[in-house]
Amino acid sequence: MGTVYVLEEDAFIGKVDERLTVKADKKRLLDVPLIKVEGLVILGRATLSPAVVIELLERHISVSYLTRTGRYLGRLEPEATKNIFVRKAQWLAIGESKQAIHAAGGFIRGKLKNYRNALLRRQRKNPELDLQQPLKRLENAIAPLDEKSSINSLRGLEGAGSAAYFGSFDNLIQNKSFQFRDRNRRPPTDPVNAMLSLGYALLRHDVQSAVNLVGFDPYLGYLHVERYGRPSLALDLMEEFRPLVVDAVVLNAINKNHLSPDDFSSEPLSKAVSLTPDGLKIFLRLYEQKKQTQFKHPVFKRQCTYQEAFEWQARLLAKYLMAETDKYPPLILK
Repeated sequence: MGTVYVLEEDAFIGKVDERLTVKADKKRLLDVPLIKVEGLVILGRATLSPAVVIELLERHISVSYLTRTGRYLGRLEPEATKNIFVRKAQWLAIGESKQAIHAAGGFIRGKLKNYRNALLRRQRKNPELDLQQPLKRLENAIAPLDEKSSINSLRGLEGAGSAAYFGSFDNLIQNKSFQFRDRNRRPPTDPVNAMLSLGYALLRHDVQSAVNLVGFDPYLGYLHVERYGRPSLALDLMEEFRPLVVDAVVLNAINKNHLSPDDFSSEPLSKAVSLTPDGLKIFLRLYEQKKQTQFKHPVFKRQCTYQEAFEWQARLLAKYLMAETDKYPPLILK
């Protein structure tokens, strides 16, 4: 089952024996064994019964709250793991330490190389497209990563590489009903940005759950600036997964006609664009399918799903910070 998504307004989430149930308007919408539930995401308003809260906490299952448009609100978090040694190593690497700079560079390298590979795949399939300029800009951002000795300089390369990628993102879209001009959010004002923002919010839920499971403090990161309430380490580890998971889901939804412009609505005052209830169900299904897609992990040399890879990458980071390995290898897939 993986992650359970609750979309219905004023739904009631309860527990019967060892099963999670969701009801709305006196109808039972979902009845699933708790053993199959890995996470719970509530979009909109819903009520959790006290029995469910206790059960989820005991099973170390996180609950994330999002608005109907996909804006992240907060989480119900189980107790942190008892692995104090991971958190100690994480805290010792704070600031401009060698470990922090290496880790931040790894997150950026994974993200930018996965960006580059996405453009290369598109170039191979459509040789008539001229993507040489954004590819060159990405290479120019990737090449000096190992030479940088401060996190701010690494952030500059990340910004340049991301600008090159999103500057050509419209070339990855094959459905003429959709267009992408630039990355905008808070709120997103077009369908593509609406899907990207929602997807990144869902990815944050999954990666933060993996970070907690391994034993990290999710609020202490290296690449993302510390800010009250910001799970910086989860955002750090998200970077390499953005193109692999979320961007891939968005392009799949568009290019394979899973969604059309009719699956989106716009607020008249804020101009915020969001998925309709039916469109949201389709997008969540595609996202969940992507998380369960299997591939051969380049480090462990065995099959895993993206859902499993979230945790595997967090464990690789823990091994690096605890000096059990000499580097952190980001997940890069061709």
